[in-house]
This record gives sequence, C-alpha cells and structure tokens, in this order.
Amino acid sequence: MSALTDAGAASARVEPTPSWRSGAEFARAELDRLWARGRALLGSDTAIMGGAMTWVSERNLVAAISNAGGFGVIAGGSLSPAALAAEIAATRALTPRPFGVNLITLHPELPALIEACIAQEVRHVVLAGGLPSGATIARIKAGGARVLCFAPALGIARKLVRMGADAIIIEGNEAGGHIGPVSTGVLAQEILPHLSEVPVFVAGGIGRGEAMLAYLEMGAAGVQLGTRFVCAYESIAHPRFKQAFIRASARDAVASVQLDPRLPVIPVRALVNPATERFMALQRRLVERIARGDLSLREGQLEIEHFWAGALRRAVIEGDIESGSLMAGQSVGFVTREQSTAEIIAELIDQAAAVLIAREGRGRRRMSQEGCPAAGRDADG
Repeated sequence: MSALTDAGAASARVEPTPSWRSGAEFARAELDRLWARGRALLGSDTAIMGGAMTWVSERNLVAAISNAGGFGVIAGGSLSPAALAAEIAATRALTPRPFGVNLITLHPELPALIEACIAQEVRHVVLAGGLPSGATIARIKAGGARVLCFAPALGIARKLVRMGADAIIIEGNEAGGHIGPVSTGVLAQEILPHLSEVPVFVAGGIGRGEAMLAYLEMGAAGVQLGTRFVCAYESIAHPRFKQAFIRASARDAVASVQLDPRLPVIPVRALVNPATERFMALQRRLVERIARGDLSLREGQLEIEHFWAGALRRAVIEGDIESGSLMAGQSVGFVTREQSTAEIIAELIDQAAAVLIAREGRGRRRMSQEGCPAAGRDADG
C-alpha cells in the first residue's frame, strides 16, 4: 500500500461526520438544529419571519412567504377590525401554512383587533410599537394564540417574558421604518447570551444568509426580514416603489432627524427623497405651533404619525416616490432585482449553507492533514 493510499485511509478514519451529512444535507441538518426552537414556535419549515410592513405585508406577500417555508406576518397597523378579519380570511385562502398578525399596541382599536384575531383563530400575534399591558398579552393567550413582542433592551425583554410573552423579537436601527437607537449587532450581544427562557428572533439589516447564520450561532431562534421581501414578485408594492429599492444602496436608507427636543419624534429610516425635506419642514411648523400653545405635544406627535402613514401609502400603493415615504432598511443594498419569495428564502438558506459547508470542508482537511504524518511514518516503518 502506498503512502498516498495510507493517507487516504487515515483521512477516512478521522472523518468527523457520517458521509450522509456531507454537503447540502449536512448544512440543512445544522440549520435545522440551530433554528429548531424558532421552527417549533412558528410551525414553519424555516425560522425566517417576514417583517410586517404597512401596505406591503398583506395577503399576497404573507401567503407567499409562508408557502415558501417562511413565516408571513400581516401588518395590521392600518386596518380596522373588520378589514383585519377579512385580510386574515383572504390570507388563509391562499396558504394552508402558519402565519401571524402584527398589531400596534398604541392602536385606538387594539382590543377589537385582538378579538378579530381570536375570532379568526390566529395562532401567532406580534405586538409592536410600545410596551403592551399584561392584560393585552393575557387576552391574546387566552384566545389560543402565542404572543411575540419587540424588546429594545434586555431589561424590557425580561419584563415581557414575565408578563407572558412566548417569544421576543429584537430589532436594530438598521431596520426600515420606525427605529430605536441601538444597532442589531449590539442588541444581539446584549440580549442573546442572557435570555434563554423563550426563543429570540433577530431583525434589522439582515439581507444575506451569512448574517442570518451568524445570529443563529449566537443563540437566536430565528430571524425577521422585511426589506428583502419588498421586491418579491408577490409583493403588491408599486413598480416605481420597487425600482427605488433596486436602485438604492445601503447608504441611501437614512434615519430622520429630530429638529427640536420640544417635539420628540421616533426616527424613521427611509430612502432620501423630497419627502425627507417635507418632514423637516413639518417639524418646524409643529414646533412653532406647540410653542405658541396652539397644539399640544401629543397632537403634534400624532400629526407626525399621520404624515408618515399617508406618505407611505402614496409611495407603496400609488407609486409617488417623490412626495411619498420610501421606508427601507439598510439591507436595501442587497435588493438588486425582483425575485420570487421562494427564491429569496432559498438564496438565504444557500448562502448560510455555503458557510457551513466550507467550514466543514476545512475541518475535514485539517483532520486529514493531522493524520498524514502518522500514516507516513507507518509506511516508512
């Protein structure tokens, strides 16, 4: 037997995993291990959630995400209870797979929206836009649904778990729309090592499978993506809105600026366009009215929210990309063309799998090399 044959035999003896776990099978098995808690909670093939985007995350996109093995989420923030019930029913007609509903905790009709979800037998409700009350969480759970809550800090995440949240979503300020002050990477480091009682999903700026894998290996149970799905074929966003995303880079998605501390506003990340300057002008006018006593702070903040809601609809539905709001996360730079939802999810998985396969290959080569000297000595002896 030659030294080369001996080396091959040594390599076979130290093979770190069974042969069936090579390549794609190994990578998928490893991904399934990493996001097992997320899949179990959601009931989906993967633990990739679709971020709820107002006017975008409706029946067509939500059903497409779920049908492709992800977990679609209806954006309920702009809907009345009756409209939400109709949207849930329409989504269910398009997919037999699990999906959820996102509700805004500050919505004036929140109790009725919750009842609509319960009546429609929704099994997952995502609460966003503020800290929910214990009564809100309890009512949703009593209606048979699991509750997922956004948490901007570890202390709040722990409080939400004590209140009964079944899962936590942490979203960094790379995300589109209303954002907090902390990046996804920092939030992940703050929360993932210290919160194990419930599954934690990471969101904000995730546009490729490598990043998804990194957060899973840090301890995340899954991820949530919004911006990547805007240009899916199944998305009803206006073609001009989609083209704005396709042309944009990460640096074009900029957070809005608060002009005056007398009017605190939550930053909104969007592509820069003439609406950006209109928002600045609106702030100036509102600050002046508040200073004169013509407007209360609460009324001023409501006008800000109405501005964003109307501007977003003009852009997404009507295609007015000049005066409408182009809310987008920094992952918009990874949106380079229209794709099917299934292709987007497959691409994310393939990118993550490529990292795992390459790592496994390096491990095999290293162990093989460690076995070669011994094999050579045996041959010489």
